[in-house]
Amino acid sequence: MGATVFVQPLDLVKNRMQLSGEGAKTREYKTSFHALTSILKAEGLRGIYTGLSAGLLRQATYTTTRLGIYTVLFERLTGADGTPPGFLLKALIGMTAGATGAFVGTPAEVALIRMTADGRLPADQRRGYKNVFNALIRIAREEGVPTLWRGCIPTMARAVVVNAAQLASYSQSKQFLLDSGYFSDNILCHFCASMISGLVTTAASMPVDIVKTRIQNMRMIDGKPEYKNGLDVLVKVVRYEGFFSLWKGFTPYYARLGPHTVLTFIFLEQMNKAYKRLFLSG
Repeated sequence: MGATVFVQPLDLVKNRMQLSGEGAKTREYKTSFHALTSILKAEGLRGIYTGLSAGLLRQATYTTTRLGIYTVLFERLTGADGTPPGFLLKALIGMTAGATGAFVGTPAEVALIRMTADGRLPADQRRGYKNVFNALIRIAREEGVPTLWRGCIPTMARAVVVNAAQLASYSQSKQFLLDSGYFSDNILCHFCASMISGLVTTAASMPVDIVKTRIQNMRMIDGKPEYKNGLDVLVKVVRYEGFFSLWKGFTPYYARLGPHTVLTFIFLEQMNKAYKRLFLSG
């Protein structure tokens, strides 16, 4: 949640980019920088932090579940002599934890997508949620409780892809950097490996991410949903907006991933130290 406070504006820009040009309309934003300046101009500084309460709830539900399940499974599958699980098993644990966390976090995710998308609509079409709890209550009341889990499958699929790609690419990049002879196993090496891993993860997960964003933000048109399913989103995006539109919002997504991961682990280490000092030292 601490990390989200810093990267929320990037999340907002990514969501706006992914919805820009939807349904064969002209693109609202040419680039991510254009999106950021337009949002600041039209909605002010507070505008780029729209949906922060949903972003925080998403971390409190999704990341807490993911890290908790990962740690528990990792400890259970560690050998009696302290040998950690092998790479494939580690990847499987990561995917399981990611998918479970994504399921738990989907309602907050739906609220986040809708709140960040609101500012781009004409005033009479805006949903106007006050905060994340207002959004969740209104979605459940106006559209039914199952709507809170709309886009659950692509959200879980994205979590699986992200976890698999992140784990595999991080250890491969780290190995590659160490083998090059220019790096030793220190923080610089970890940072560079994280950034390479982030690039691979972003490229692999963006098409699934745009499916998730479009499905969670869609409205009913004449009683029918805009999209039938995830495949329908992919087909329509490629047909009307071009193949490379699947990677819309690449820059803010990648720019968000690095700092978010680094900040999450910095906060986590500090909190672990404080917890040990306050509760375990006695």
